[in-house]
Parts: sequence; C-alpha cells; structure tokens
Amino acid sequence: MRLVLASQSPSRRMLLEQGGVAPILHPAHIDEDAVIAEMRGAAPADIVVALARAKAEAVAGEFPEDVVIGCDSMLLLDDELLGKPHTVEATIERWKQQRGTTAHLLTGHAVVHRSEWVTETVRTAIRFGDVSDADIEAYARSGQPLECAGAFTLEALGSWFIDSIDGDPTSVIGLSMPFLRRCLYRFGLDASDFWE
Repeated sequence: MRLVLASQSPSRRMLLEQGGVAPILHPAHIDEDAVIAEMRGAAPADIVVALARAKAEAVAGEFPEDVVIGCDSMLLLDDELLGKPHTVEATIERWKQQRGTTAHLLTGHAVVHRSEWVTETVRTAIRFGDVSDADIEAYARSGQPLECAGAFTLEALGSWFIDSIDGDPTSVIGLSMPFLRRCLYRFGLDASDFWE
C-alpha cells in the first residue's frame, strides 16, 4: 500500500518526504475555475474541499488499494478567496493589500482509501508583516510566491514576511500532517506503515 499525492506541489511532497514517506506523485489535472464556478455562493471552506476532492477523484480510480490525497489552498482575505497570483504584478498588488493584516489560509483536504472518504478544511490565521514596497517587489521578482496560494510561503524568502501564524504550520505549507494521521487511523492504518 502506498500514499498517492494528487498534486505536483514540491511543498506537499517535501512534507511527506520529511515525514518518512516516499509518495507516488500523480498530479491531477482538473479545471479549477469550473469547480469554483459550480460552487458559486458556497462557503469558502466548502470550495477548497471541493477542489481537493476533485483532484483526488481524478486519480483515485488508478490506485484502488492505496491512500490518495488531494489538497487545495486559498487565502481568505476580506471575505474574498484568493488563489495563486501567477504574475509578478499580481503578487505585488496582493502583497500591498495584505501587508500588516491578518488573513486565513484555508487548506482543503480530501483523502480516500478503498472508497472511504475523509474531507476537511484546515484554517490557519496568518499575520502578515508590514513589509516595505522594496521588499514586496524583490520578493515578487524572486518568483518564489508566484505559484503559492496567498502569494507567500513560510519557508525560504517568505520567512522574512510572516509575523506569526495561529494554527497548523504543515497545513500552511500545503498538507496537514496531523489531519493525514487522523485519516490513516480512521482507515485502520498507522502513519508508520508508510515510513521508508
């Protein structure tokens, strides 16, 4: 039995590898915009879970005996769900909006094993530093935050700009390891079953 990650996220892969697991990487290719449009008017936590489940469902059929994990993260800032900025310009604009504020990173999780599903959204408060314009521009131009939900990471250059978090740090990185442990227990498995 294996852990299958329906993601190409290097951060999620890193968390599993640091936790002793060599995951099978099988990125899901879904139309995220279509899922979000279908969920219009739904609670933000439900939207990120729907995205996570769509990813897990896209690959679960190929791994019927394994544990398949789908995740999706978005930042909830001023009641608006924000995903990856993708461009330097959008990252700069986002950081000017969020600096000095507190927002919530929502990470939806969907884990399936032998047709049994466990889903949950993990919510973590992020207190952004009051960052200078020069640092915002330099961070954006580094490329590091462009493909990250909320335009930030806790690691690497982003570590300079997050004053504090209240919640699960692994969820902010992209995959709640405590949540995954609870899922495995629910399936009658142990985390150590997957250690190399």
